[in-house]
Amino acid sequence: QVQLVESGGGLVQAGGSLRLSCQASGHTFSTYAMAWFRQPPGKEREFVAAIRWIGGSLYYYADSVKGRFTISKDNAKNTVSLQMNSLKPEGTAVYYCAAALYGSRWPPVEGLDYWGQGTQVTVSS
Repeated sequence: QVQLVESGGGLVQAGGSLRLSCQASGHTFSTYAMAWFRQPPGKEREFVAAIRWIGGSLYYYADSVKGRFTISKDNAKNTVSLQMNSLKPEGTAVYYCAAALYGSRWPPVEGLDYWGQGTQVTVSS
């Protein structure tokens, strides 16, 4: 199993920045990719960004955050981060970290195997 714990959420003004972190533990060796999702209030959960966990660098971003968000990883520390710049009020949501096991498709926009509990991000206008 893989356990995921998000942190770094909070209140930020529109145009500001926030950095989220995801601490992974357990069988991270079986992880193919890590991803960030978000769920705005009253809306369905949506994909934000993904990074390949093992192997060469590979990234994938939702069009809504492309150019503003950056996903990164530190395999030695078992962490995945999401640097969010130029935040918009539409970015207000609970942000979730998720892991896709080896054998999953790329990009891992659906069918993620493990999920964190989420961290709240509120962007004020």
